[in-house]
Amino acid sequence: MDYHQFIKNVQEQAGCDKEQTERAVRATLQTLGERLFMGEADQLAAQLPRELQPYLKEVESRSKMELDEFLQRIARREGTDAENAERHATAVLSVLGNAVSGGEMEDVVSQLPKKYLKLFGKWSKTIH
Repeated sequence: MDYHQFIKNVQEQAGCDKEQTERAVRATLQTLGERLFMGEADQLAAQLPRELQPYLKEVESRSKMELDEFLQRIARREGTDAENAERHATAVLSVLGNAVSGGEMEDVVSQLPKKYLKLFGKWSKTIH
């Protein structure tokens, strides 16, 4: 999937304009990049369009965070409230699940607490 298709798919799911969608994608991927360890962010980024790769790879620090903190960081970066951040993150992560291999998504999800699964939308039902 190329960058424009990724953005278009997120935009359709989130119901946002293009600018808001791009902010949501950047905020969600940056925050996900902070949550992943042991090179997983780099491996995930390698399967995404080059325009999205820096969001996952260029993070200041990595840390474990609960779902509430994850969503708060996204909301802060995006300049929105927690409810919209959750809706946008769900759209981004659902599209992400369709943009990369199933094995890669399983690797990503294996590093996250189970509470995060709800953000992966319909794709989360295929995760074991």
